[in-house]
Amino acid sequence: MRSSYNTGSLHTGSKRPGYAGILKYVVSAVIIAYIVVLMIFTSGSTKSFTQVEKAVEASLDTSNLKQVDVQGLKRYYGLNSADYEGVMLYSSQVSMSTEEVLLIKVKNEKQVQQVKDAVQKRLDNRKKDFDGYAPEQVKLIEQAQLSVRGKFIFLAVAPKAEAYKDAFAKSL
Repeated sequence: MRSSYNTGSLHTGSKRPGYAGILKYVVSAVIIAYIVVLMIFTSGSTKSFTQVEKAVEASLDTSNLKQVDVQGLKRYYGLNSADYEGVMLYSSQVSMSTEEVLLIKVKNEKQVQQVKDAVQKRLDNRKKDFDGYAPEQVKLIEQAQLSVRGKFIFLAVAPKAEAYKDAFAKSL
């Protein structure tokens, strides 16, 4: 005996993607765009240290900031400038100011964390030094701009810190 159960007819024409299919493509496109943006902003630069240094220096307000010699990096951060591809350090000559701008290009990726740790230690120490009697200087430290892009590490503690960081980012 044959079954009279009707399985219905299958339509074999062109099939349009439903809401879930469209959503799948949109999510995929968003993920790809996110990855591209992430790669652009976390990648380093093919520019030399000197090129980046000149661009950053051009943005600095040097009326208060003066370039510090290579001994300053050792004194302030406990780092040896000979260990890096390039170092630029500007600091305020006024003892009651926390203004500093630091640019370092490391030789290898392992040095990035070492430099970041030294920068954090310096910021913590400066904050302790000025806490209680120079609240405007403590605020500058709290608003410090730190950026790591590939082998470049940038720090700005200054009223114009964001502008300096933008100049750094554009120089890459």
